[in-house]
Amino acid sequence: MTTTSTVTPDQIFQLAQGFMASKHLFAANELGLFEALGEGPADLDALAARTGLPRRTARISADAMVALGLLERHGDRYANTPVAATFLSGATPADFRPLLRFWDKLSYPAWTDLAGALGRGKPAHEIFEIDDDLVPVMSAGIDAATAGACRALPHVAGLPSGSRVLDIGGGTGSWSAALTDADPSLTATVFELPEVAAVASERLHSPRITVHAGDLLTDELPAGHNAFLLANVLHYFTPGTNQAILRKIRAATEPGARLLLADFWTDPTHTLPLPAALMAGEFAIHVNDGDVYSVEEGAAWLADCGWSFSGHLPLAGPISLVTAEAV
Repeated sequence: MTTTSTVTPDQIFQLAQGFMASKHLFAANELGLFEALGEGPADLDALAARTGLPRRTARISADAMVALGLLERHGDRYANTPVAATFLSGATPADFRPLLRFWDKLSYPAWTDLAGALGRGKPAHEIFEIDDDLVPVMSAGIDAATAGACRALPHVAGLPSGSRVLDIGGGTGSWSAALTDADPSLTATVFELPEVAAVASERLHSPRITVHAGDLLTDELPAGHNAFLLANVLHYFTPGTNQAILRKIRAATEPGARLLLADFWTDPTHTLPLPAALMAGEFAIHVNDGDVYSVEEGAAWLADCGWSFSGHLPLAGPISLVTAEAV
């Protein structure tokens, strides 16, 4: 039998102080701590000079990052850990700084109303209603969050050479770009809402990627494709809407067409992987119907909508891929 002498509140403190760790990380990122140490290890005076911070607050931020395992301290000199050097210093293509800005400027304020969003069953404001000056922060953050999965997709998807892919809800085209870069004979169409399609058209310069403006829920899908990609789209909608989407895609293609569903797929309990389980809260505070779904739920939808489930494969981080073929 458990007693108060064997149970401690350590887990509660660790979880409840999570916001402090997050804000310390966001602040260090915004203040350029990791970039400054990308120039090489530095003592406190040099670090303060590189960042323009007062010595006292430079120490507070740097020591917090040491405690969290993102900086190392050797004597009186601070240095980036390999993780910070790779993802936060700006020295490599694997740059997570935009994602941290997104979480700090957009997600963190919205998470203060998580209890309200869960109680109401919808957020106070959807992510689409953000101020114009935050739109680039959102786009860059989403691109950073999905960059690893984008790079992995061509090697995991197993699409036949020369596939004609319809990238539905394809954002600014990063998923399509990854596919066309990996296969010189593959072509892609990004199908997005007009305001996002305009950004994609400005950003994409490949002759093998076209952009088509339209609404997935109300407009006809562009014709002539034999592979379909829904990347981080299904978590915006209810199960019923997702099934309607899958039926709509099936009606637009022939048997044997491929379907790729990249998302934060979970186990049947919706608790693993942990980052995906936590992302359910992110969707709840940003989108009216946002949620995460299990692979088993996805497979059941596919079976009901004219698709044959063919596999579930990891991509990167908590994002994984469900594949299917039209029957």
